[in-house]
Amino acid sequence: MSYRIGVDVGGSFTDFAVFDATNGRLATLKVFSRPDEPGAEITAGLTALKARDGLDPAEVGYFTHGTTVGVNTVIQRNGHDLALFTTRNFEDVLQVARLKIPQIHNLYSVRPKPLIPRDRVFGIAERTLATGEVLTVPHREDVAAAVDAARRGGCKGIVLAFLNAYRNPENERTVKAMIGELAPELPVFSSAETWPIIREYERTITAVISGYVQPRVARYLDRFETVLRQEGLTCPLLITKSNGGVMGIGEARHDCVQMILSGTASGVIGAGYLAKASGFNRVLSLDIGGTSADVAVIIDGEPQYGTGELIGDFQIHIPSVSVSSVGQGGGSVAWIDTLGMLQVGPDSAGSTPGPACYGRGGIRPTVTDAVAACNLIGDMPLGYGAVDVDRAAARAAIAQLAQALGNSVETVAGDIINISVSGMYAEVSGLISRFGIDPRDFHLFAFGGAGAMLACFLARELDMKGVVVPPTPGVVSALGGLIADLKNDFIRTVYCDVTAEGLADVTAPYADLGAQAEDWLRNKQGFAGEASVKVLADMRYQGQSYEIEVPLEGAWLAARNVAAVADAFHAEHARLFGHSSPTAPVQLVNLRLTISGATPKPALLPLAPAEAPATPRLEVEAWFDGRATPTLVYHRADLRAGHRFDGPAIVAQDDTTTVVPPDFVVNVDPFGNLLITRREA
Repeated sequence: MSYRIGVDVGGSFTDFAVFDATNGRLATLKVFSRPDEPGAEITAGLTALKARDGLDPAEVGYFTHGTTVGVNTVIQRNGHDLALFTTRNFEDVLQVARLKIPQIHNLYSVRPKPLIPRDRVFGIAERTLATGEVLTVPHREDVAAAVDAARRGGCKGIVLAFLNAYRNPENERTVKAMIGELAPELPVFSSAETWPIIREYERTITAVISGYVQPRVARYLDRFETVLRQEGLTCPLLITKSNGGVMGIGEARHDCVQMILSGTASGVIGAGYLAKASGFNRVLSLDIGGTSADVAVIIDGEPQYGTGELIGDFQIHIPSVSVSSVGQGGGSVAWIDTLGMLQVGPDSAGSTPGPACYGRGGIRPTVTDAVAACNLIGDMPLGYGAVDVDRAAARAAIAQLAQALGNSVETVAGDIINISVSGMYAEVSGLISRFGIDPRDFHLFAFGGAGAMLACFLARELDMKGVVVPPTPGVVSALGGLIADLKNDFIRTVYCDVTAEGLADVTAPYADLGAQAEDWLRNKQGFAGEASVKVLADMRYQGQSYEIEVPLEGAWLAARNVAAVADAFHAEHARLFGHSSPTAPVQLVNLRLTISGATPKPALLPLAPAEAPATPRLEVEAWFDGRATPTLVYHRADLRAGHRFDGPAIVAQDDTTTVVPPDFVVNVDPFGNLLITRREA
């Protein structure tokens, strides 16, 4: 079987990346997404690939898919009606949370309503001590009463989150078995099985989100699999995970929490691979689709990871690619608030009807319409010919705002772009602080349907080294799924001091995690190649409230090398915060192990060298910074390695458009990337 396919379903378009192992060719495609009929976009894409490239579905040996159905379920709050069974007298765990207001500078901001209301939370008389000793065993009568109450409340599933279950999950297992006998029709989600971490709220909310999205995710995956089988695909189907890996579709149906950031992570993995292969070792990835702009830090091809990523109004505490998202996508709608101020997003026009300039019935002005009204897109079709940009419709949509604001269409269109970029700037600033990096040392790696349109404006504000636009920026997320490795995370809370005695207690958990990881990769995933293992620890100074992630070596733990483990923590603390305290006692809270098995990846092919200067297709009058400016339009297919040209310029191609402001210059590198930098004064 010669074909490997990666698919990413976005808010406006569904992207395909197809690698043919027989000739090394990478083909790409975009079709409109179909939120009204999930799966129809897959059929449309495969049909187009059959007609265009002669793709035989029976020859597909690898198929990966990234989806946003999980995160959208939380954002739209249309998930499962759940009950929460918790330790008696801890029924307010979701309401109390961490006693933080969402916006620390806004005293009027209100914490979001929990996904499970208080009247569907039931206390069970049980107790496990912090040592793991079971003090109180749950009684069947108590559980039966809670199950009856949950049924009367219309609950369709039950989440179990008992005190100290991370240390000993026996009481959760007991109650789960009881519910299986008392109410076999109700699915049960155990916090210790979902992600067994210390801290009650974090473990509880992670399990709640997993249970909340599971039915919708499972139904979506069922339909997805049915469509692919009907199309003739017989290969195993894989789903991209929040941590940047992939897992089987059967596992994804039940372990939904691991794929909740599936679509977002795929783009970062693809960007990391392309950036490293092209020689760009320090980049910020900028993925702008129809709904949001997502930014991540990538160093030496490796995305930075974290826990506590925001899913809608809530944090989810599993390892995931650390991405900051803001509702400033190409389809984000511009509007005027009650104070008469122009705003952009987070509401999106989506795929249907989409931006007004798409000609699909949309009338609300979007960021894409603003770009069209400035004459920055529209001279060539978009989305592999799916869209002929209607500039008149874009101007008509923005004219509604322009009239209310008393400005010209071009001025308001420019303001929409600026507001969108300022929203991204604010979000990126937080990410920069979080990872302790200097943006002046980084390139902005732009992809997604609208990433290349706005990247130069954002890079200019952040004073970055430049912008990199890969050869097929519109389908990088699909490529990320295609090249993602098999990967899984395992965790054990050990909560010990970094001393010889403390590390002795880590030996058995470390060995157990290693055995679990090998079993998952070899037996459950059937991987026979060489495995890669990373050891991480969540560590802190004694007395601190929160931990930082520290890379460790397994050999240090095996040898109980206190100095090496402590020094690694001090160094990471100093890197993040600018100081450390080498004489202070250190604690190791969570031990984590990540195992991965590499999948085949297409090689980047060099672009033919230029034999003559770059030749534009036409010249247009476009608006930059409030001024009409003569602008040359190039086509990406005409460019060769070594080509160089000055902005203002527009580079059109099948999957996206690159906008180059007047103060930038473009160089085409040996791999066909557009390297866009500020022109020296």
